[in-house]
Amino acid sequence: MSDKFVTYDDYDRAILQQMQRNSAQSLEELSEAVHLSRNAVWRRVKRLQDSGLLKARVALLDAQKIGLGLTVFVSISVRSHSKDWADQFTKVIRSLPQVQAAYRTSGHQDYLIKARVRDVQAYDDLYQRLISRIELADVSASFVMEELKDTTELPLP
Repeated sequence: MSDKFVTYDDYDRAILQQMQRNSAQSLEELSEAVHLSRNAVWRRVKRLQDSGLLKARVALLDAQKIGLGLTVFVSISVRSHSKDWADQFTKVIRSLPQVQAAYRTSGHQDYLIKARVRDVQAYDDLYQRLISRIELADVSASFVMEELKDTTELPLP
């Protein structure tokens, strides 16, 4: 699997759009939606998987219904920018199941983390685990009051 740009045509685009909306649909449903035979769709899906463009097929859960109703964005500033520190930070972040996404960013803050937790107390528990495992200069949290849009669907040019 390569990081290089993967080319795709209009049929591939249609398949990918359909799969981003519902990856559980059958090959028959998918082939009907994109106006190709079942075998042609299967071959294209296989090629898209083999190329790495189609990374995974997953189920999206309703966080509210499983008791993770609070989304938190955590901004982190650090003192150390060494490779060892960054490797340890990555290891810590990846070990915390509440963390859905983590990014090293430009600007005033060094890292931005998105986490899903039950409530403010659960966030504090996450915060305490984080600061006990790695040194941080500053941590600030923003709690989501209203979700206006949250999608996993990427626009396909």
